[in-house]
Amino acid sequence: MTEQHQDSPKIIRTFTGRVLSAKMDKTITVLIERKVKHPKYGKYIRRSTKLHAHDESNQCRVNDWVMIEECRPLSKTKTWRLHKIVSRSEELE
Repeated sequence: MTEQHQDSPKIIRTFTGRVLSAKMDKTITVLIERKVKHPKYGKYIRRSTKLHAHDESNQCRVNDWVMIEECRPLSKTKTWRLHKIVSRSEELE
């Protein structure tokens, strides 16, 4: 009674957020914002989460909009990887 299971493609969680810090080597801090409805009053509240993501080539800058995807744990706080840069920040020089 051995059954052959079809390996379906794994669903990878992705988030889009803004880079807060790119000072660490190969690591960025990304701010993820979402709106949650208050259970009693019904008003929408802004909630945010800061995540550390792996940036292998150090290509991100502060205020870039990036998409990150979940991966295996790379360190104590890093379980996310940079998927792509959605839009670059405009630096004033």
